[in-house]
Amino acid sequence: MAQRQHRWAGAVAVAGLVASVCAGTAGCAGSGAAAEGGRGPEGGRATDPVGTLHRAADTLVGAGSSQARTAMEMATGGTRVTIRGEGVYDYRRRLGRLKVVLPQDPAGESRHRPITELLTPDALFMKNRGAGVPADKWVRVETASLSDGNLVTGGATDPLAAAEVLRGTRTATYLGRTELAGTAVRHYRGTADLTVAARNASGGNRASLAAAAKGFATARVPFDAYLDDQGRIRKVRYRFGFVNGQHGRAVAVASTTLLYGFGAPVDVRLPAPRDIYAGRVAEE
Repeated sequence: MAQRQHRWAGAVAVAGLVASVCAGTAGCAGSGAAAEGGRGPEGGRATDPVGTLHRAADTLVGAGSSQARTAMEMATGGTRVTIRGEGVYDYRRRLGRLKVVLPQDPAGESRHRPITELLTPDALFMKNRGAGVPADKWVRVETASLSDGNLVTGGATDPLAAAEVLRGTRTATYLGRTELAGTAVRHYRGTADLTVAARNASGGNRASLAAAAKGFATARVPFDAYLDDQGRIRKVRYRFGFVNGQHGRAVAVASTTLLYGFGAPVDVRLPAPRDIYAGRVAEE
């Protein structure tokens, strides 16, 4: 089955979608410092940033659904490339849909059609995957079988999985209020432990986060998170690190998830078994 053939080495290929872009990846610039403490002037969310972040995933489930934008950044040969996604997510049903757009080539041309991704607790479905997959077929990948738990492999981080990583927050600092797309938010900076996040995650994400804790170069993940006054995540940015199996060097990927339009309708229909490609998927 196709899902058994998607352990892309080091996840550098980002589900095999941009292997040619990322083959020479040496790392992404920037790393946020996670600090101890967290005393501030603004009540509970400021005086207990760790507790606030631990509850962020539950707050999203309470919100029901939202629209989402994602960005996955990496560097290759001194050039930064970004994979972008946009769609909707239902936090109660744990289902989402994203349209993922791959970076253009150096000549400014796109060699890939946008890829539709369906996100579920235990599987990632991709359409327009390319690499020999018929245009009317979906590729199904078991997320727990991926060495990164699909936090970076699909080119976009599942919004609920992104929130559940915060359940592993070890240290966090409240940096004050700011504004994001016209919404007042509170800015937190910290470090999460994927091992702890997996232990505290909901059943649907537990296996995936456990795989990520083992697959990345370190289980400690620096982050910046922005929560609104209802405690809902509006933006979260992680810096993941892993070792490129082909070159044996550390690679850094920055994943950003933006959430807005809470309560948006979400209609996600999973493909029928006959529409799932069962052949071998070539790596690009």
